Amino acid sequence: MKYSGFRVIREALTGHRGWGPAWRDPEPKDQYDIIVVGGGGHGLATAHYLSSVYRELSVVVLEKSWIGSGNVGRNTTLVRSNYMLAENTKFYGMSLKLWENLEQDLNYNAMVSQRGILALHHDDGGRDAQLRLANTMRMAGGDGEMLDVDQIRKLYPGLDFNNPLFPITGGFIHRRGGTARHDAVTWGYARAADRRGVDIIQNCEVTGFRIENGKCIGVETTRGFIGGKKTGVAVAGRSSQLMAKAGLRLPIESHVLQAFVTEGLKPLLPGVVTYGAGHFYISQSDKGGLVFGGDLDAYNSYAQRGNIAVLDSVLEGGLSLLPIMSRARLLRSWGGIMDMSMDGSPIIDKTHIDGLYFNGGWCYGGFKATPASGMCFAHLLSTDQPHENAAGFRLDRFRRGYVIDENGVGPTPNLH
Repeated sequence: MKYSGFRVIREALTGHRGWGPAWRDPEPKDQYDIIVVGGGGHGLATAHYLSSVYRELSVVVLEKSWIGSGNVGRNTTLVRSNYMLAENTKFYGMSLKLWENLEQDLNYNAMVSQRGILALHHDDGGRDAQLRLANTMRMAGGDGEMLDVDQIRKLYPGLDFNNPLFPITGGFIHRRGGTARHDAVTWGYARAADRRGVDIIQNCEVTGFRIENGKCIGVETTRGFIGGKKTGVAVAGRSSQLMAKAGLRLPIESHVLQAFVTEGLKPLLPGVVTYGAGHFYISQSDKGGLVFGGDLDAYNSYAQRGNIAVLDSVLEGGLSLLPIMSRARLLRSWGGIMDMSMDGSPIIDKTHIDGLYFNGGWCYGGFKATPASGMCFAHLLSTDQPHENAAGFRLDRFRRGYVIDENGVGPTPNLH
């Protein structure tokens, strides 16, 4: 079924009796050419591009729970490509271009909104750092623009411009950045992959890998053994746990990242704002809720929940930037498990086990990377060669000394 305005009108006139399921619920087959473990955004994007771009006809996605139950449904929906290092600039620039055509590609409304991302600065050092970033982005073919206080005040009059500790002295705006509806992105990729014959198996947890003579020949699951010529793992914060079943120890720690949303309010924030004085970011959803977040919970955890200390810290940053939000009621919060690599950059690579591939270590950047991650992982799985825009994201770069440390904080995952 192809979605269109004409279809909506037709169904409205016929009582909406013609809509079918967005994707099938098939039984797993005994054997596939490619197994993708993980039914989140990255796994489903990989399956979509495997089938649509690389014409792989025998692909299965295995998800231990329901589609969208993991990190892809537990983030703050930001889409951006404001990076400086060459590897990240190429990769996230590619991802942003894919975002801009995503809804046409998937035939699905993912609510991609390029409303702009404003990063504030509060002193001369912050201004100089943002100016370097803006110039780097422009030289790489992206967009970056410096704004003065008066320009920012016109866009965001509710900000505290005269905070005695952190007065706003200007900012940097990435106009092509913005937001997308996270769960709709997942549903769109799932539906598009299913339409091309990909089997999506929910409630099918992978419990181990079957490895014979140094080659992975399939996976053990709660629904029996499923064979595959190639197996790609994209399970975000569960990466270390699952890959340990294949005997791999990854340079990754898992931390909880909390997010929060308020009651619906009248339009207040036209775009996304990030605080230069602390790790705080905020936007307003299409339903009016203020969606915001901040730092990771500093301790390692696999729990999809947070704690009061981080809530208190995030709200302190938010109220010092946007005092008016003190009048809003907090509706709910949630936590996602971040797979934090030791240099803050991802891994898309083959492992030393023949037929076993890994995609992870996304830190804060997982959602915005979804299209490019899927495309590059699909390229690797189909061709056995790294995609040119992901060639630097090798698993052995830590041993070789070729780290991609965007923030320059070293091997300290909770600081990236």
